[in-house]
Formats: sequence, structure tokens, C-alpha cells
Amino acid sequence: MSPLQRCLLPFLALSLIACEQRPEFTQAEPGEHLSAGAATVRKFDHNAFSLPSANLAPSRRLDFAVGNSFFRNPWVTAPATTTARDGLGPLFNTNACQNCHLKDGRGHPPEPGALSAASMLVRLSLPAGPEHAELLQRQGVVAEPTYGTQLQDMANPGIAPEGKVRVTYSSVPVRFADGTLVELRKPELQISQLGYGAMHPDTLFSTRIAPPMIGLGLLEAIAEQDILAAADPDDADGDGISGRPNIVWDRQLQRSVLGRFGWKAGQPNLNQQNADAFANDMGLTSSLIPHDNCTAAQADCLAAPHGGEPEVSDNILASVLFYSRNLGVPARRDVDAPEVLKGKSLFHQAGCQQCHTPSFTTSADAAEPELANQLIRPYTDMLLHDMGDGLADGREEFLATGREWRTAPLWGIGLTQAVNGHTQFLHDGRARNLLEAILWHGGEAEAAKLHVLKFDADERAALLAFLNSL
Repeated sequence: MSPLQRCLLPFLALSLIACEQRPEFTQAEPGEHLSAGAATVRKFDHNAFSLPSANLAPSRRLDFAVGNSFFRNPWVTAPATTTARDGLGPLFNTNACQNCHLKDGRGHPPEPGALSAASMLVRLSLPAGPEHAELLQRQGVVAEPTYGTQLQDMANPGIAPEGKVRVTYSSVPVRFADGTLVELRKPELQISQLGYGAMHPDTLFSTRIAPPMIGLGLLEAIAEQDILAAADPDDADGDGISGRPNIVWDRQLQRSVLGRFGWKAGQPNLNQQNADAFANDMGLTSSLIPHDNCTAAQADCLAAPHGGEPEVSDNILASVLFYSRNLGVPARRDVDAPEVLKGKSLFHQAGCQQCHTPSFTTSADAAEPELANQLIRPYTDMLLHDMGDGLADGREEFLATGREWRTAPLWGIGLTQAVNGHTQFLHDGRARNLLEAILWHGGEAEAAKLHVLKFDADERAALLAFLNSL
């Protein structure tokens, strides 16, 4: 090496670092439009999230349709002539899965001031102490003694609902470097008309909108070691990103395993996620969760008739599982458009891909053959990240702290308006568009947000064009 080369070496190293921080994408990657590999569907209207995976065999599409019927159609109170769908309640939030996962898509918070939670839930718990260690390992939270772990705002005739939910908003101004002002809205939860007396004064609350249903089977098919490989709980590499896995209780295996589903990755697999939704959202028992959501303080609820033991048969639970595993992910649009490619470069420049991991390859032993060995592009690492005070709910869930959330998958996010008629994002729907969602990021994502705040109008438009292409 010549003396001149040795002198230039530090500058070359700095240049390489700069190139790593400022990637340029001049063309789409091969197959980049296929977000779900061979399972990718090509539908971009209001039914974009409701199609079976494109590679689902025709002989198995009947099973998909059966699962869809149980997901879509309402359940009724017991006793009823409709014995396959009775047992709703006594306390519940909705009478059909589809009512929250609208068109298999994203829920939304109630309109400001409305006394109906619509497709939003309110989770409840008490602060945990060392004495709760065994309980937390199995249940993840300490239940509020009278109202349990979720507020049910609806009930069967003769039963008092647990309460009514209202959300109001205050303004939080954020200004870009070019002077553009954005008024974020900060939600404030109010619970009234409590049906069973006062809540514990230390009750913790967390509002959650229903997330989209697409691609869940593919997320379940990502190998555990591939998820854990990205975990850096102590930020050993010093990049400010310290993703952590949530470790949760698997009811069927009776042991702690990796959490994958829910806003805090509090569920290990889709079957348990579905059974938990049947139990808490609709008051329906299953062999996996054989008890209803009544607490000891709710005598009328405990005495109400039920729809069988269990109310959701193993066959119905299996049908809904098959359906939820095989909902297809729409293809990306305009992947070669210059503005989209520019937005992709800006996405990486800001460091968004450090949590929103672009791609995985699903395992060979996936639960369904159509989901195996697929190169997918979900834009999530499936890990928990500290998102700062602004998004904190203060409520722990298994290992997740009150500031941590699982990285939300971004695939399909650009079709939210087409499918659901709104663009309300984040766990509680506070963001009215994607730009607001970005500006709420903090904690581990603070550096990425500050980078975005330096973007001018054209750069912001390009970033949003990329996100809307997903």
C-alpha cells in the first residue's frame, strides 16, 4: 500500500460509512412486488385483504370459505336454534370477528366524544410486583379484580355492560425543519357508566384497535431462530436499537415460548390468538380457553345460560385458524416508480429498516404447505421496541414494558383507505395518516423520526409514496 493510499484510508472508510447510511435504490429488486412470495394476491380494491393466498389449492379453498363464514357471521345469545353459533356473551365487545377486523383490515377508534368503542378495545390490568411472578409467567398481566383484563361495553339482555368508552383528543404540535407544522392528536380515554362499581384506583388502561388480518400465517411461519437472531436487548452494537422478544405462555404446550401476535406480541400463535379473541371479545369458550370472561364480582354474568361446553367447537376453531392463516397479502404497486424508489432510499437513510425488517424467508416446516419456503416482505422484525413516552401505555404484558410495542408489519398499509375507508394508524388509531404515525415515534425510533423531520416537502412526498406502495 502506498503512503497516499494509507493517508486516504480513513477518508475511504468514512465514505463507505456514508454510503451505508445513504443507500440509493435505482431499480426494484427482483420479485419485490411479491410481498408474500407465491402467496401474493393481486387485488387492490375494498376486497384486497379478503382473498385466499394465491397459491392455495382449489380443493382447499372450500375450507377457506367455511372459515370465512365463521369469521364473518354473527354469533347469538343462548339458548338459540342456531346451536353452532350460540353462546355470545354474557359480556362482549362485538358479535362477529369481522366487526372489528373490518373487511379483514384495520379497526379504528370511536369518533371523538362517541360512547361506542367501535372496533377498539380497552385492556385492563394492575401494576405487577415480585409476588406476581408466577401469575405473570402464565397470564402476562395482573387482572383488575372486578372487570378482568378487558372492558366489555356490550352485554346480553338482563346483564349490565361493564362500561362505556369515550375518547377525546388534545393537540401536540410538531414542526419540520422547513417550517411545516403538523398538529398531532393525543388521545385521552374516559370510561363511564361502570356496571359493577368502581375500578381499582391503580388500574392501567391500554386502548387497542384491531390490526389487519393479512399474512398472519406467513408471520407464524418465520423460523424462531430468524426472529431471535435480530434481538439485541442490551444494544451490544451501540446503534440505539435494542429489539427484544416477548416470551409468553402457550396454553397448549403448557410452557413459555416466543410471542408473535398482538400489539405487544402477547400471543404465541394464531390458534391461541383466535381463542383469546373469542373469549374476551365475544364471551365464547373453547377447549383452549374453557372459561368465560365473567369475574367473581359479576353474579348475573356467571349465572347466565351458555351455548355449550365449549361454545366454539374444535372444528370451528380449526376452520377460523385455517382462514386466518391463509388470507393473502396484496402485491405492491409502482415498485419501479422513481418517486417510490426515492422514498425507499429515504426510508433506509432514516434507519426505519432497523426495526421494520424488509424480508424473511419462511421455514420449510410451516403449518400449511403453501406458506413454506416463501420469500416474504412484511417490514417487521417481530420484536419489541421502546417507542418512547409519547406512545407508552404504561401497561406491561409478559416481558413487554409499558413503553414497548412489537414492530407493526407494514405490508398492505397503503391499501388501508381502499379497504377500510380511513387512514388511522398505530395501536390506538391516534395517527390520522402515515406522516402522523411516523411523527409519534420515539424511544429507539427517535433518531429515525428526527431524520424525517429534516425532510423537505418533496422528500416527505417520496417517503409516503414508498409506504403507500407497500
